[in-house]
Amino acid sequence: MQEFKGTAWENPQALIDQAPVTYARNFKTPMLIIHGGNDYRVDQSQGFAMFQVLQAKHVPSKLLYFENENHWVLKPADNIAWYHTVLDWLDQWMKTDRTEYQRQLQAEEAITAKHE
Repeated sequence: MQEFKGTAWENPQALIDQAPVTYARNFKTPMLIIHGGNDYRVDQSQGFAMFQVLQAKHVPSKLLYFENENHWVLKPADNIAWYHTVLDWLDQWMKTDRTEYQRQLQAEEAITAKHE
């Protein structure tokens, strides 16, 4: 493979450099891993290895695996599951500070009221 400057048996270090365990010491961010059984761009072993490392390090993580999908989740039911899972994950881990948001809204409303 061109991106690895040769095959896995000619340049195994290129694969090691891309393996999840190579950077595991730094993992701390919650991570959602989504993988398809027919994904020929990213080998299944990479998704499973990443999830196993995250679990072993007690990093909040979830694995969503679609056995009959590829790199893109295209089947309607799988696509719906993908969206629900991603949105739930974002809701769980990316919530904004609503207190600060409310404070900013009130400040903007006060400025608008002064100018009316």
